[in-house]
Amino acid sequence: MPLQLGRPHSVRVSSARVNRVRYLPDVPMKDTPTSTPRIPLGGGAPLVEARFVERPNQFVVIAELDGEQVKAHMADRGRLLDVLVPGRPLLLAHRPAPHRKTDYSAVAAVVDGRLVSLDTQLPNKLVARALEADVFEEVAGYAHWRKEKTIGGSRFDFWLEDGERRVVLEVKSVGRLDADGVARFPDAPTSRGRRHVEELAELAGDENTRAVLCFLVQGEHADRVEVDTDIDPKLHRALVEAREQGVEVYARRCSLDRDGLCWGTAVPVEL
Repeated sequence: MPLQLGRPHSVRVSSARVNRVRYLPDVPMKDTPTSTPRIPLGGGAPLVEARFVERPNQFVVIAELDGEQVKAHMADRGRLLDVLVPGRPLLLAHRPAPHRKTDYSAVAAVVDGRLVSLDTQLPNKLVARALEADVFEEVAGYAHWRKEKTIGGSRFDFWLEDGERRVVLEVKSVGRLDADGVARFPDAPTSRGRRHVEELAELAGDENTRAVLCFLVQGEHADRVEVDTDIDPKLHRALVEAREQGVEVYARRCSLDRDGLCWGTAVPVEL
């Protein structure tokens, strides 16, 4: 049963707090070519450093900011039990708006000196930017593309076409990077993800349609992607069968720093 989102309390924020971005000293900035697609953290909103206190439900975290407790929206629905521990440094984006229930969004945590993304929407935004720049080599060269395509009972992330050639592209965000250099997916069992994989396998039977699944790793320290069979063995079986039926499975490791998520290099997916 989904957790219910409580009505957040209002927090008065001084302009001094918003304008003071307290960069974390152990997370260095990186120089990347200006032509490389990049999506800024928090949509480019001001970032402030806070400390995690608790997560009352899927959609909200409580954080300590300058001695006060504030509520921040959470885009990552995963469990994140090893990430969201009391006292963990967080980066919050200050994004007040009349339609929002919180003034902040939790965009990243700092774990062992590395940023860990808390925004599962970044990968799709980055893929869109890569398609615009035509630098997503595995699906480059298509004349037209658009976001979201409903096929059957599922909505897939991207649709590309060029004459009779078509690509159905689904993107999965991977934020869990273990010390052994493996990026593991998922963080929790995902029946929706398994359904996407099974429907991609059906689409792969059309000779004019490429069915593509891309794992986008939010961190540059991974050397491969694996499906965690302890967490979701059904997903693993579905992926093995889908690849055998013609689904193309790729992965990209993308660097993450305070400037945002930057398009990176291909890494293997081991099933």
